[in-house]
Amino acid sequence: MALIVQKYGGTSVGDPVRIKGVAQRVAASYRQGNHVIVVVSAMAGETNRLLDLAGKVSEHPDAREADVLLATGEQVSVALLAMALQNLGVRAQSFLGHQIRISTNSVFGRARIKSIDAEHMLEVVKDGAVAVVAGFQGVDEGDNITTLGRGGSDTSAVAVAAAVRADACEIFTDVAGVYTTDPRICPSARKLARISYDEMLELASLGAKVLQIRSVEFAKRYGVPVHVRTSFSDEPGTWVVQEDSSMEDVLVTGVAHDLNEAKITLLHVPDRPGLAAKILSPIANAHIVVDMIIQNASADGYTDLTFTVPRADYQKALGMVREVAAEIGASGVTSDTSIAKVSVVGLGMRSHAGVAARMFQVLAHEGINIQMISTSEIKVSAVIDAKYTELAVRSLHQALIEEGVEEGSA
Repeated sequence: MALIVQKYGGTSVGDPVRIKGVAQRVAASYRQGNHVIVVVSAMAGETNRLLDLAGKVSEHPDAREADVLLATGEQVSVALLAMALQNLGVRAQSFLGHQIRISTNSVFGRARIKSIDAEHMLEVVKDGAVAVVAGFQGVDEGDNITTLGRGGSDTSAVAVAAAVRADACEIFTDVAGVYTTDPRICPSARKLARISYDEMLELASLGAKVLQIRSVEFAKRYGVPVHVRTSFSDEPGTWVVQEDSSMEDVLVTGVAHDLNEAKITLLHVPDRPGLAAKILSPIANAHIVVDMIIQNASADGYTDLTFTVPRADYQKALGMVREVAAEIGASGVTSDTSIAKVSVVGLGMRSHAGVAARMFQVLAHEGINIQMISTSEIKVSAVIDAKYTELAVRSLHQALIEEGVEEGSA
């Protein structure tokens, strides 16, 4: 008898008909003899509707109260799914974040899970019922409701799976699995049967929307096998698992792109110790994630500093940078929101040369200028003009995945 955690996103529970369909799928797994815990998101569009309501009563909604409001979306979903299961003759009980004590920090809207006390929920499951858990939400030390940010239900599901030591965590979504790139841009993209935690972490952080990055971090840390699959058919999806030696035989596993970043540059910054920290510390304190950073070589005692931030945080970060620029004597600040980050990822890059060179050759051949470069052991990223995104993705996929790249190519 296996212990399975299943997660269904907003599209999967988008209306009563789909909720009944999810109930049938859950019931089928339950009747196969499995213990089942289900984590669900709010119905499709519900979070945006609630945010719109908040905006109609307050120009700047209080973050704590916004979390109280947004958490109601998942409360509706778990109640409806529990009812649908009961209607099929399956015992089911819903749980909100505070009821199984998903403890988080107090960063409203972007809370991070600290611990989960799943003992009571697990007793209910082992007694023969299906537990239906609200994703996306938790509670802080002061018993305030918190939410985990966009895509947080993925994190909830994997964290619950880790807490109960589940045999697998199935992430049901509206796509059939993890692809070598976005099939909407590149029709030749193919679904992967398996991908390593590290590759999935890179792809998730680089713009792939299949899994939320924190969910992959949990999966890797606690060794939770994750099966990404569609809720609209029974076809197998993609397993996200520990790497094995065969995975390194493939140089490039995927091509990702991200249109949700903006670039900020401080010009003519005095080149002295501590200024980079002075520039970036206020941004970090505001919980804004800085991605790529480039500092030009010093010339005449001055340098330029360029970095990227999420597009959603761009205006806030830009205001902070302008204040710091005036304090430190920088000559000015420029910015650009019309950028994209394209990346190639693969475990095989650890031990094979030539991928970066080939990537740059492909972009140059298409007349695409590279503005910034970032690398790790298993990825190479380049910032380009946003208008070239689809061309870059298709060209890189064809050259590095469909045709392959030879070791040592230059």
